Amino acid sequence: MTTFLLVRHASHDLLGKALAGRASGVVLNAQGRDEAAAIAECLSQIHIDAIYTSPRERACETADALAQRLKTSARVDSALDEIDFGDWTGRAFGELCADPKWDEWVHRRSVARPPNGEAFVDVQRRVIAGMDRLLREHSAQTLALFSHGDVIKAALAHHLRTSLDDLERFDIAPASVSVIVAEKDWAQVRLLNGRSLPFS
Repeated sequence: MTTFLLVRHASHDLLGKALAGRASGVVLNAQGRDEAAAIAECLSQIHIDAIYTSPRERACETADALAQRLKTSARVDSALDEIDFGDWTGRAFGELCADPKWDEWVHRRSVARPPNGEAFVDVQRRVIAGMDRLLREHSAQTLALFSHGDVIKAALAHHLRTSLDDLERFDIAPASVSVIVAEKDWAQVRLLNGRSLPFS
């Protein structure tokens, strides 16, 4: 049985203010660095076989806090990347609320696509395909996967058989851990949005 520890990156200055997306230069702030250190301390108390991260700077920084403790390195995996928000990248949430397509994004993600961006169903397909690949490569191991809130929600929704239209019913906080255990034809969500041990 393979254990996936799905870790959302820690806080940054755009959090709750604007849609960072795949914009460059979005790094952890002081609070985020403290959060990354705290979750790394928790995760370092359990055996982890490999660390994978989204290529975004904020995810890499959060993953690196754990990698340094474990004296290893995190491997970048594009399957864990943030959503490509296209024309919405970097825009303030107050501004986005005036866009009718934003309301569709919030309430009907099963059909939503940002202007010139990535459809949410495609986000779910790529993260699940990535986890399936890692399951084959890391049978019976424990993996820490550092990613983004909506990407983690997409993975959880798949395994919980939850509609993508209902993702606002639960939260994935910065520097939180959600746990999925899986075998070839079976998977189970063991934890959602955890902030402290135990994570198994």
